[in-house]
Amino acid sequence: MHSMNHWGGSFEIHDPTTDDEHSRNMDLDRAALSRQQLDETQQSWLLGPQEAKKKDKYVDLGCMVVKRKVLKWAFYAALIAFVVIGVPIIIAKSIPKHKKAPPPPDRYTEALHKALMFFNAQKSGRLPKNNGVPWRGDSGLKDGSEETDVKGGLVGGYYDAGDNIKFHFPMAFSMTLLSWSVIEYSNKYKDIGEYDHVRELIKWGTDYLLKTFNSSATTITQIHSQVGGARNDSASPDDHYCWMRPEDMDYTRPVQTANSAPDLGGEVAAALAAASIVFRDDGAYSQKLLKGAATIYKFARDPGHRTPYSRGNPYIQPFYNSTGYWDEYMWSAAWLFYASGNKSYIQFATDPRLPKNAMAFLQIPDLGVFSWDNKLPGAQLLLTRLRLFLNPGYPYEESLSGYHNATGINMCMKLQRFNVFNFTPGGLIELNHGRPQPLQYAVNAAFLASLYADYLDAANIPGYYCGPYYFSADSLRSFATSQVNYILGDNPRKMSYVVGYGGNYPKHVHHRGASIPHNGVKYSCTGGWKWRDAKTANPNTITGAMVGGPDRFDRFSDSRPNYNYTEP
Repeated sequence: MHSMNHWGGSFEIHDPTTDDEHSRNMDLDRAALSRQQLDETQQSWLLGPQEAKKKDKYVDLGCMVVKRKVLKWAFYAALIAFVVIGVPIIIAKSIPKHKKAPPPPDRYTEALHKALMFFNAQKSGRLPKNNGVPWRGDSGLKDGSEETDVKGGLVGGYYDAGDNIKFHFPMAFSMTLLSWSVIEYSNKYKDIGEYDHVRELIKWGTDYLLKTFNSSATTITQIHSQVGGARNDSASPDDHYCWMRPEDMDYTRPVQTANSAPDLGGEVAAALAAASIVFRDDGAYSQKLLKGAATIYKFARDPGHRTPYSRGNPYIQPFYNSTGYWDEYMWSAAWLFYASGNKSYIQFATDPRLPKNAMAFLQIPDLGVFSWDNKLPGAQLLLTRLRLFLNPGYPYEESLSGYHNATGINMCMKLQRFNVFNFTPGGLIELNHGRPQPLQYAVNAAFLASLYADYLDAANIPGYYCGPYYFSADSLRSFATSQVNYILGDNPRKMSYVVGYGGNYPKHVHHRGASIPHNGVKYSCTGGWKWRDAKTANPNTITGAMVGGPDRFDRFSDSRPNYNYTEP
């Protein structure tokens, strides 16, 4: 049961009927081979009477004796081969070579190349030689070294935004989304030469996530939720008070550990399960990921450990506070079903009590906004995928139909004509109601809208209803395209909010490593403040970083201290 492909994609599925076909073909091949090996008498019987043979003449070449006719034909064959093959090669080699330049990439391909490089710039740990970011080096090599339950410490992973902190909750979400994009669009990644790169980025993250708990066990009692940290308004060396390159950190980096983490545990389970699908061509690693996903999912679902991972923790709650965990339960159960085929996961995901607890069918606009804290829209789309392509029917149909309907309503809410969310004058949707850093929500919505449009096309469904109004799948693509185009420069400021893309992009990104010169000088905790507060552009370009973005009037301040605009 667990070895089947429950994703419904292009995985190789073993079909026992092909064994019979293969056996029949082998039998036919053996018959043909036997016929070729028949002796001369039997052939003459099968093919008719043979003609009388003339006596052959032979030539002695010293080392062997061959028929004169064979020698003559060999000479002619060699002469013809030279004319047909050799002469064109000589001519081709004498002609000057003019390599045809490959076509320039389209704007989205170029933006994607750059966006993936942001992950390279955010890596923590011992970096590979081909990391491609010359101003980054090894860092955080002592992270978690005092944790007795982690062999080798908590080295690796990714730094968050412009800080030197490793927040495991949003990190895991990033790995889940990267994996989802590869599962759906692996051929497109291959076409643009990024398939190996994006898989390496995912593995860098999942290798680290496997270290955050005892992934070799079947039952655990804790997970490490963060490395490094800061308190608001701190006046002592920590990851916010100090402005240092990650390679130069010399202050204490505490590890946060949670004995209850239904939300974090659910997200890590989703990340590992999704990645196990990405790496199905590496059976051992895929199974390692899936085993770890099952372990952390079991911990997340433990009825005795349902307190959110961030509650009451001053190092986490002000920054990545979790507002619930039922969405992570739905999200992780869906991914684990796709990865394993274990029906217990889909039974839980479609248990009517789950969408009730998650308030999945109440049409609350804010619960339709996909983010690191709210996985509900993504989980509903993932389960809609199940209904569209695998259609398991009873007893799952009622809940799956509800998720499908909720997905359609979520999409309707993003369309400007229904006035559920405001848009800036330049066309950016305000999914966080005009508060700072809107772009992350807009791109998440664009991803889900584009993906749903592709699902509809693949299922031969031309569109969807918003109440009495019917919309084609292209309406979703138009929305998604408008948001991505806005971010890439089609906005009133004509500014690209992806660093390195286009000619006009933020030059004062709120990022420690990018803002401090890579000149061999170690700047102290407070010595780096001069670079934080400098009016000059960053000495290092953090290619691919998408900054927080403009305000609700399309205004943007390219100012390093103003992290609401410029933090990636």
